This record gives sequence, structure tokens and C-alpha cells, in this order.
Amino acid sequence: MVGEGFDWVAFASIPVFTAVIGWLINWTGLIMLFSPIRFHGFEVPGLKELATLVPRKIQEIPGIMEGRVGWQGIVPARAAKMGSIASDKAISKLGTPAEFYQQLEPDQIAEHIVLMFEPQIPEVVDGVMRKEQPDLWDNLPPRIKQAVYDRVKQQLPGIVKGITDEIGVHIDQLLDPKLMVIDHFEKNPDLVVRIFRDIGKKELRLMVNVGFVFGFLLGIPVALIDVTLHQWWLLPILGVVVGWTTNLLGMKLIFEPVEPKKYGPFTMHGLFLRRQPEVAEVYAGIIADDVVTLENIGTTLMDGPRGDRTRQMLASAMRPAIDRAAGPARAAARVAVGGREFDSIRDSFASEAVDRTITPFRDPAFSKRQSDKIRVLFASRTKELPYRDFVEMLRSAIKEDEWMLYAHGAIMGLAGGFLHLAIFGVSGG
Repeated sequence: MVGEGFDWVAFASIPVFTAVIGWLINWTGLIMLFSPIRFHGFEVPGLKELATLVPRKIQEIPGIMEGRVGWQGIVPARAAKMGSIASDKAISKLGTPAEFYQQLEPDQIAEHIVLMFEPQIPEVVDGVMRKEQPDLWDNLPPRIKQAVYDRVKQQLPGIVKGITDEIGVHIDQLLDPKLMVIDHFEKNPDLVVRIFRDIGKKELRLMVNVGFVFGFLLGIPVALIDVTLHQWWLLPILGVVVGWTTNLLGMKLIFEPVEPKKYGPFTMHGLFLRRQPEVAEVYAGIIADDVVTLENIGTTLMDGPRGDRTRQMLASAMRPAIDRAAGPARAAARVAVGGREFDSIRDSFASEAVDRTITPFRDPAFSKRQSDKIRVLFASRTKELPYRDFVEMLRSAIKEDEWMLYAHGAIMGLAGGFLHLAIFGVSGG
């Protein structure tokens, strides 16, 4: 194997080469994982039709099924799937939508609505009356108008309490937390990237560094095989094996074994899983501050797929309350303006009030204060997740795409083998 004139430099350089390639593989692999946030590429005529005929794994490459060649980070490309899994594995553990709504303390929401809505009452009443009965309203003395304002203000807490209670009763039919989370993740893929980066920053940094270590260790048997058989094709082929294996070992080190396993005095456990309590706090903070917020709930209630139903339900619930606000003057008012016209005024006020009362749900400052309750609850439930559910919540979104990372490693390993061959030639040759 080792004869006179043996090139020790070429032999020793192989583990160094594989170490550097291993480091580059994992470093560039992280770039592939997270960047770019949006798809970058171009359309290829006929590719969309051809894509239906290629193997499913090829179809999973971002852009292929849309007939485009380019790239989008694996994590942002799977944002909707990440939202679905996060909802199934963790957010659903918070309870039913009704139970979750109670955690947001509807009484506090009602108080905040009254606080914000009360100064707007004259504007709302004036707007409705000038639309429905402009002549009548303009001819009323100021003291009568003020009496109407005061009466509505007096009844407002009861009206708002009825609205928040009505939302609580029907929240299961009005709000689908899973659809809300999926929609938010799909619209904000950068948020999914932030989740991965923030909760896994230690493991991601370690993965890059162990790429160097694994590459070096795997390079030692490669050097021995190469110097023994001294065939030109060995280094490129073994480079493929090293590149693939380096990425594979890095992923396994972070996520496996899922359950702790003891081997004598040593306990083997996925590095990421060892930090479940710490990770749960970070994850809960992101979910509470950016995903399951009072602001997003309000937007989903009013503008989501069931928004029309929400508005109709709230307006219907508000009409009797408006009748009560009219008080003893209700009968006289119906006679003065006519029954149909009175009902039109009531319906207009109900419709206008629905929009005004739901506005505080979209108040970022108030939503931020409420998020503290969600964060505490979500963190405690995430910490209680079984290891298998916990790891699946994050890894499953990218697991079926991991082959792209491994293939990327194999290609870089192949290139590294050819590069070494070009510089040093065939060992032992």
C-alpha cells in the first residue's frame, strides 16, 4: 500500500478535504432550508404538463408543479403544512375554540370595547340618523339629541356584553383555529423561518460545526480505501457517500433518538429534544405574539370564510338591545317615523355597531396585553407534549423534503472528489 515515493500530502489532504466539504455542505444546506423566503425562478414552457409525469419526489421540488425552475427555501415553501401540524400537535391542545376564547377573558374585552366605543356614539348615531331620517334628525333640538346619546351610552355596556357573550356561545361555529393558523403561516412564510431559527439556533449552529467533524472522520476510511485501490473514480463516488452521510448524521444528531436511550453510563437523546422546556417558551412567545392573537382572531371572525355569518349573528343579537336602548320612546318613535323606517334605523345602527364593537379585537396594544395569557398557557401545554409529538410538530413539515438536503450533500461530495482528483491525481498511481 505504502511504497517508495508515496505522496503523504495527497493522502493526508483527503480527510481535510472531506472536513471542509462537510462544513460547506451543512452551511449551504441551511441556506437551502431557509432562503429565499419567496420563490425565485422562471417559467419553462411545457414543464407544468411534464411535471405530472415525473416521480413524486421530483414534483416536491419548489416550483416544479407550477412549471417553474428556481428555488424557494424548504421551510417557507412548506409554511401551510407547518401551520397544519402546529395546530394539530400543539394549538389544538389548548382546548376547544370556546375554552380558548374564555382564556382571553371576554369581560375584559367587553370593557375595552365600551371604553373605545363610548366616545364614538354621537358620531355613529348622527351618521345613522342622517342616512335614514335626515330631516327628522336635523329638526330635533340639541337637548333631545343629547338625550338619545346618553340613552345609548347608558345601554352600551349591556349591548357589548351581549355581543361578547354571543361570540363565546357560537365561537365553535365562527372560528376554526386550524384554518386561521394555516392561513397566517401561508401569508407570512418569514414567520415560519423565524420559528425555526429562533427555537433551533443552537442546534443549527452545531449542525454546521459537526459537518466538519463528521467530514473529517469519514475522510479517514476514504483515504485508506483510495490509497489501497488507487482507482480514479473512487474519490468522486466516495465523496457522494460522505456528502449524503454528513447531512444524514447531522439531522439524526439533532432529532434522534426521540425517546432517551441509555447505553451504560451514557444517555442518547436528540439534542433538540433535550431542550423541550426552553424551546417551548420561545415557541409559545412567537405563537402568542404573532399567530394566535386577539387581533388575528378578530380579523378571522369578521373577514374570514365565516365572516358574513359572524356579522349577521351579531347584528341579529344587537337588534333587541337597540330596542331596549330606545326605552319608553320606542312606541312613539315607531309611530313618528313609521314601523318599517324605525326597523331600518335599528338595522343600520346594528350593522354600524358590529363593525365598531369588533374593532378593539384589532387593537395591537390591547392584543399584546392579552397575548401574555396565551403565551403562558401555550408554553405549559407545549412542555407537556410527548417527545414524539414535540419533534413531529417541527420536523414533519420538512421531513419528506430532507432528501433534497441529502442530495445537495451528495452533489457537493461528488464535486469535492473531482476537485481533489484534479489537484492531486490518483493516490498510489
